[in-house]
Amino acid sequence: MSKIFNIYGVDAHAMTKKLLEEAEAFKLVPAGGSVALKPNLVVAGSPENGATTHAGILSGCIEYFLEHEIKNLSIIEGSWVGDETMRAMRRAGYDKVCEKYNVPFYDLKRDKTKSINTPIGPIEICERALSAGLLVNLPVLKGHCQTVMTCALKNLKGCLPDREKRRFHSLGLTKPIAALGSVLRSGLIIVDSICGDLNFEEGGNPVHTNRIYLGTDPVEIDSYGCNLMGLELEEVPYIKLAEKWGAGSAKFSPEEILNLNEPDAAGKYPKPSGTVASLTRNVHEDSACSVCYASLVRALHVNSKGLMKNIFIGQGWRGKKIPGGALGIGNCCKNSARNVKGCPPSAKDIAESF
Repeated sequence: MSKIFNIYGVDAHAMTKKLLEEAEAFKLVPAGGSVALKPNLVVAGSPENGATTHAGILSGCIEYFLEHEIKNLSIIEGSWVGDETMRAMRRAGYDKVCEKYNVPFYDLKRDKTKSINTPIGPIEICERALSAGLLVNLPVLKGHCQTVMTCALKNLKGCLPDREKRRFHSLGLTKPIAALGSVLRSGLIIVDSICGDLNFEEGGNPVHTNRIYLGTDPVEIDSYGCNLMGLELEEVPYIKLAEKWGAGSAKFSPEEILNLNEPDAAGKYPKPSGTVASLTRNVHEDSACSVCYASLVRALHVNSKGLMKNIFIGQGWRGKKIPGGALGIGNCCKNSARNVKGCPPSAKDIAESF
């Protein structure tokens, strides 16, 4: 098990730099080696829609490495089949980041590839991803209509040419994703969990967690992500398969999760989508932290038994009477007859309480 660094907030740039500083990430770069930043640009859309990596995470990474005299930096990515990578990078604001720091962006759809043998046979992988001294994986933690969730392991699919992406789908995704993770190693992973979509890779139903976390084991990172989303590992089978094939360990310990700060009261929520509003129709919220509220939303999404429950959440309920039989979420509602402890509780713990 390796350490997972966790930080809450809304300033992606500052949060990312703080994570990198605490983890002493510059030590992961081999002497004279390059750093390739691999975000999630699956579609041409705003990060606020819950699908793509926030530009502040890239700028935070670039500033950090430049300050440590690591200057051979690049951003690499290939959007999904049917979309244009360069259009996606402009929509996400990456063009401004590249211009400000004079860092090149490479469209992997145009990159040369190399055939690498894997547990399921050869896979064509883009050379820029393979040749990086340190591949920094910058996925978005979000739902997915085919694989249930997507994070570090699946984000590596952007390092493939379109023909290989199509083949992955024809093979069912699970085995190819696990196999790719066993040969294309991310030395550093920074997960954008600011507002990942509830259930679709292309966004549309963002859930504001206002969290970013960092680690070095993609399997552990994905396992932790399942916990945050209220999912069992069995629901995302490529994680355990990747572990079996040597990509990392699915085990994580609460003692190895280092919180750099505490979640603040959300105060302002974005206009809720129809899906989120439907899921929370019986929720009584008063000054809830965004991360706690997001855990509840994800729990309601994975366990429909909670939809008919009378649920209370938020700092505004501290010391106040909560009706008998109601379910209180988090330590702020510990005076409820039934309470899910934690600050914040995980989506998995909440889902199991319904």
